Amino acid sequence: MLICRPDHTPLRILREKLHADPARVVLRPFHLAWQASVSEPSRAAQLVQDILKLDDDQAEAELDLIWKDFSERHWQIGRIFDERFAEIAEDVELAAGSVSPVKKRLIGAYFCHEYSYAAAALMNPSVVPHPDQTGLDPDQQRFVMSLRAVGEGHISSVAFREGIIGPGGDFRLWPQSGPAMAGVVDDRHHMGPEGAVTVHRQPDSAISNSVLFPVTEAQRNGLEDLRLVQFTHDDGGCEYIGTYTAYSGREIRSEMLRTSDFTRFCLEPLMGRAARNKGMALFPRKIGGRYLMVGRQDGKNVTLLASDTLNRWDDEGTMLLRPAFPWEFVQMGNCGSPIECDEGWILLTHGVGAMRKYSLGAALLDRDDPSKVIGRTACPILSAAESDREGYVPNVVYTCGAMRVGHELFIPYGISDSAIGFAVTGIDDLLSLMI
Repeated sequence: MLICRPDHTPLRILREKLHADPARVVLRPFHLAWQASVSEPSRAAQLVQDILKLDDDQAEAELDLIWKDFSERHWQIGRIFDERFAEIAEDVELAAGSVSPVKKRLIGAYFCHEYSYAAAALMNPSVVPHPDQTGLDPDQQRFVMSLRAVGEGHISSVAFREGIIGPGGDFRLWPQSGPAMAGVVDDRHHMGPEGAVTVHRQPDSAISNSVLFPVTEAQRNGLEDLRLVQFTHDDGGCEYIGTYTAYSGREIRSEMLRTSDFTRFCLEPLMGRAARNKGMALFPRKIGGRYLMVGRQDGKNVTLLASDTLNRWDDEGTMLLRPAFPWEFVQMGNCGSPIECDEGWILLTHGVGAMRKYSLGAALLDRDDPSKVIGRTACPILSAAESDREGYVPNVVYTCGAMRVGHELFIPYGISDSAIGFAVTGIDDLLSLMI
């Protein structure tokens, strides 16, 4: 009889942890909650008229107060106010040339607000090699980690951290210098419900200081659980592709993020019958001439999906993994994109057992035919420890993607939907536990 021991794990837990931080704020557009009746001016237009009625001394005094309160917290505040004024002027059909520079910035300030994007939680990270690997020792890699950040209203956004990792889990995160800055939509006038949207990182904002917020109605309540992978195309070119869940507050849909350098991001919905559930994760290259994903089509089992195109998934897929052990009886799912090694594809999984306890496991898939499961861990490789079980959602450990570093895996993971921890494991050590 197989009995899993609490210490039966090949993972080494690292000391570093990331926690929610209400001090990390961004300047975001402020939208008034409701409009007046159709026959009356909108609330936005009324607010603009109230500001324009101020005499010049009043307007300058108000802007001075705002500057004293916020300019040290947001060093590009003037540019942001100017850009926001331009948007509002267009929306309310205001002749911008008739407005003084002081009142332009004051109007911009009234239509912005600070948002603490990670005040409630940081969770569910994924990690990929950084686009810039210059100047490193042979056994080191730079990385980019995505994080699900949760703030006021339980709105989920995508934040990033950069860092360097070497052998044995010797890693460090780059400091977050200066204020965080929200990504900006390239063209806010062409944002159809089914089309792609392009968002760019603000000038002079490092990747680690950038946050991607919902920008469409389908994303209104959150961008959830981005699973990033460095994808290699047939011609040898690479790009970073991430699958995530867009949540409108009523419905979910699967979407995809694409970027070549984390400067500009294309966000587009995934189409087709198979793109209907949470937790899709793309293989890092085509296999047998087709794109492959792992997903969970029925809410319980892990499925292998195939497609001839990246953005349409009609094939319902084939069953890959079913719950086989008590710690995964409730349901299973993937924990990010499969990772290629000499022996095959390592697929990190999660299982849900009694008391809705989440644990991490792993499986090994055939390198040429990933529908064949070579082995899987009978016991969890990571479960919530006593020190890590408390949080917004207790007894949960979860990751959206790990990264290979030489002969090891670097695994950032979410802790009870509240914080992020880090672990490493030798690939050989992990494979030795599979049956």
